[in-house]
Amino acid sequence: MTYEELRRAWEAKVAAVEAKDEPRPRVANLAGHADVAPLYGPDDLARAGFDPVTALGVPGSPPFTRGVQPNMYRGRHWTMRQYAGFGTASESNERYRYLLAQGQTGLSVAFDLPTQMGRDSDDERSLGEVGRVGVAIDSIEDMRLLLRGLPLDAISTSMTINATASTLLCLYIAVAEEQGVPRAKLRGTIQNDILKEYMARGTYIYPPRPSLRLITDIFAFCGKEVPSWNTISISGYHIREAGCDAAQEIAFTLADGMAYVQAAIEAGLDVDKFGAQLSFFFNVHNNLVEEIAKFRAARRLWSTIMKERFGAKTDRARALRFHGQTAGMTLTAQQPLNNVVRVTIQTLAAVLGGCQSLHTNSFDEALGLPTSDAVTIALRTQQIVAHESGVADFVDAFGGSYAVEALTDRLEAEAKKYIARIDELGGMVSAIEQGYPQREIQNSAYAYQIEVEKRQRVIVGMNDFVQDTPPMPVMKIDPEIERAQVARLRAMRAKRDATKHAEALRRVEAAAKGNDNLLPLVLDAVKAEATVGEIASVLRDVWGEHVETLVL
Repeated sequence: MTYEELRRAWEAKVAAVEAKDEPRPRVANLAGHADVAPLYGPDDLARAGFDPVTALGVPGSPPFTRGVQPNMYRGRHWTMRQYAGFGTASESNERYRYLLAQGQTGLSVAFDLPTQMGRDSDDERSLGEVGRVGVAIDSIEDMRLLLRGLPLDAISTSMTINATASTLLCLYIAVAEEQGVPRAKLRGTIQNDILKEYMARGTYIYPPRPSLRLITDIFAFCGKEVPSWNTISISGYHIREAGCDAAQEIAFTLADGMAYVQAAIEAGLDVDKFGAQLSFFFNVHNNLVEEIAKFRAARRLWSTIMKERFGAKTDRARALRFHGQTAGMTLTAQQPLNNVVRVTIQTLAAVLGGCQSLHTNSFDEALGLPTSDAVTIALRTQQIVAHESGVADFVDAFGGSYAVEALTDRLEAEAKKYIARIDELGGMVSAIEQGYPQREIQNSAYAYQIEVEKRQRVIVGMNDFVQDTPPMPVMKIDPEIERAQVARLRAMRAKRDATKHAEALRRVEAAAKGNDNLLPLVLDAVKAEATVGEIASVLRDVWGEHVETLVL
């Protein structure tokens, strides 16, 4: 009997069963609000002309569908990098030491909103936000406290910072060199992805085009001075948190990446050199099979884009390496311990999808900043998956699955349609200026929310299986932290060399008006004790501030 005959016989049985007993109600649960097929088989792949040689290859080689390393986690596990930062630099330093002692293998720094927006802690717009959603970093003094006693030559550090990424990177370099660690030995990542801020997150300062200039300056500087640093983490995470689906997450993230690559090439940089320092940052949702397929589709599509559109020749420049973070928007304040299960499913999706590093959210983050106990459980989740589940022994364990391969093809095709539309609009910067990705994200988020409110989509503990639970302890930030931070900042300003400080800022301003690379001058400025807010103010005066494009 052929497979086609088996399939038809199965379909007849299903039809007979469903005629007697209606199948359970099911929301369309894939990107584009499509439903899952009842069965996937070899015919699904045959119809698409599936060729395992060109579509899959082998791990560690183009098109990287099966992973960017030949042996994946059989060599070493992914980097377990817990995102943390709150209050003062000293408090955050204590949390980092605690996490490293618990087995974390890399740092991931969260900054407060004033730091992200280029406002010093004593700026009137910073009132009430200092140290709230991350650590307050105003100056080199704060960075010294943040990194005190940490082995910067032995760990990798990720900093989730965008509009002020150049300044925070320079602060990190300056402090590392004070500790005797040369910049060439530093390993880590700055997010530095400003385009997604305009469509999903909002922590932008300058308009898109000068912001791209600043990013290409970082590419050029790090290519020569900090070669082991990932100069950008092109982020779909926040786009997904804003409500897009899996195909949109792939498309808009890669389209952002294309804009950065094009800008760097136009600035005269070698695609094979700076391309090797690009990294990506994706969300990890609950739909296990679709998420695995999402990561595989993104790798394959990026490899093709870098080769065919930009002429990249090296495997390193074509390989999409990514950090994953479990989905914050899936966490519920109701029955928060259920979030441990959600995060475990998402961890498996990231690992089976081939992540290079991973942050697992804490179960209490829908209530507030995570407590130490919750952070420990989040880290232990990764460690149990790594050491006890057995999945790390397999290279692309789901490769060849009919469902996964069919969904990989489908997501890639859907993402290509969005990218083609963005090309028609003149590229991602123009598309953002016209509000296209913002509208698509809003429409997807609205459709999802309607499904939840109508209980078509079950969220356990929130709109079904509801029960009362005792209150959870929530971390609170002492208001005294803000007062102490402001006092420390003002004391630093009072004792610094005013002449050296003013000259350093004047040189930053001149470079912003001209074409010189800004990074060496920003590095000189932070060493002269210029603050994050002062450097941002100089650039605001030259470039202006971005005004949001309203999308209705």
